[in-house]
Amino acid sequence: MAIPSYKSPSRTSYDVVIVGGAVIGSSTAYWLSQKLGARASILVVERDSSYEFSSTALSTSAIRQQYSNPINVKISQFGVEFIKGFRERMAPFYTDEPAPDLGFRENGYLYCISPEGIEAARERVELQRSLGAHTVFLEPGPLKDLFPWLNVDDLGGGAWGSRDEGWFDSMGLLNGLRRAARASGIAYVDNAVTGLELTGGRVTAARLSTGETVSCGVLVNAAGPRAQQVAAMAGLSIPVAPYKRYSFVFASNTPIPGRMPNVIDLSGTFVRPEGELFLTGNTPLDDGPADYDDFETRHEEFDDRIWPALWHRIPDFEALRVMQSWTGHYEYNMLDHNGIVGFHPEVRNFMFANGFSGHGLQQSPAVGRAVAELIVDGAFQTLDLTPFRYERIPLDEPFMEEAVI
Repeated sequence: MAIPSYKSPSRTSYDVVIVGGAVIGSSTAYWLSQKLGARASILVVERDSSYEFSSTALSTSAIRQQYSNPINVKISQFGVEFIKGFRERMAPFYTDEPAPDLGFRENGYLYCISPEGIEAARERVELQRSLGAHTVFLEPGPLKDLFPWLNVDDLGGGAWGSRDEGWFDSMGLLNGLRRAARASGIAYVDNAVTGLELTGGRVTAARLSTGETVSCGVLVNAAGPRAQQVAAMAGLSIPVAPYKRYSFVFASNTPIPGRMPNVIDLSGTFVRPEGELFLTGNTPLDDGPADYDDFETRHEEFDDRIWPALWHRIPDFEALRVMQSWTGHYEYNMLDHNGIVGFHPEVRNFMFANGFSGHGLQQSPAVGRAVAELIVDGAFQTLDLTPFRYERIPLDEPFMEEAVI
């Protein structure tokens, strides 16, 4: 990993310092700029502005509404709205070129359901539909009619998001948010926070790798998989750690006709089209906290577990060839797989925006807006993310999300 060339900030004091400039940090910066305008005094500190190893760049860039928890459904509904309207929203910040289209492929998610899981799946579909989602439950016969290449012999059915689910350009989203924030006066600096100074139950300053100390009114932890490192600088702890996820792009000798969704197999393996190729991944056997700089891919995961699952579920995937692979990190919340959003009750100006467990990209529009509301307005103004509050962590009161891939 290359040693970054860090730069010093232009000022010594900001109202808000955001640690982490990937999609959660940049969404927060964007929404703060929209609320504060010229009054914004905000610094985003990003340790690697190439984003080569960021979870944003290494994600599979998808969004769904098939969650077990109502608030996650609503968060994704706003995310889809934001993605679909992204070009128009960003247009004022792209005066010299067209604003980016995120290329949203609205193919949906298809969750394969076991015979034993039918009742729970129907309940989730009913919940999602009651909130305005377009999920449908399909019996094996209609499922086979709609997706004739799918093996349904061992399935009780499938849950398919017929609208407002799919995948998009993750870096297009990040770059647009960054551009809009910077055009609105938000400062970005290539640097790393190495320590925090606290006085009287508040963070008063952040120390940087280049030696400067930057005073702040609010400190936002948007450090992704490194969230616990930043929390520890304030003497705090959250159950968030990097978990490795391997992604493989492969070619198939037999094409899959029609509009293929993102298929979630009973094994946990997922697969979706990626142009003429296909993208797949799973929850690996060696799942658990990883080193912050460990991005090594376990290639045996494809041969030993992913390919057999793919071939069983989609028999046309008999002859495959891996073309590309990479490893990214989930910022995994080991308590309940849900985000942690809100101020710490004792270190009163320390804001958490962490632990989204693989959902951070799709949840970033709503989360960034929510963090900005807490900072500027003192309370949530749109979606109420109170269940994501930090206080549940020391109380060991999980706010569970069951639909984690």
